[in-house]
Amino acid sequence: MFGARRRQRLAPQEDRMLGSTTIVAFVPTRDAEKARAFYEGVLGLHFVKDDGFALVFDANGIMIRVAKAPEFKPLPFTILGWQVSGIENVVRELHNKGVRFEIFGFPKQDELGIWTAPTGDRVAWFKDPDGNLLSVSQHV
Repeated sequence: MFGARRRQRLAPQEDRMLGSTTIVAFVPTRDAEKARAFYEGVLGLHFVKDDGFALVFDANGIMIRVAKAPEFKPLPFTILGWQVSGIENVVRELHNKGVRFEIFGFPKQDELGIWTAPTGDRVAWFKDPDGNLLSVSQHV
């Protein structure tokens, strides 16, 4: 299930160690019930299973393991992000589902919370119920 769709899109390449394998993403949670409601109900990820150690989601062929971690401190930087097209629409849709976007006061960060980098890339940050910093981005 995981990675099969992604591998089909890649051109055949030489074996490059981990560069030619599918990534697995990890996010910690203190409250699996709230995390599942957020990642499945709000973000729309496909819930696969709860294996006792983590909630397992499928995000377009990439496995995301929301690991049960009774104690951790959220990090002050992005730990998971999604590349999107039409970032304004994605931000508005998430906002309508109750997601609050972070305003950092960067120059060129608009009222929706979307920051435009000098390169033209655009990023908006938000937090999950555990305070993990997530993002959506659109790249030029």
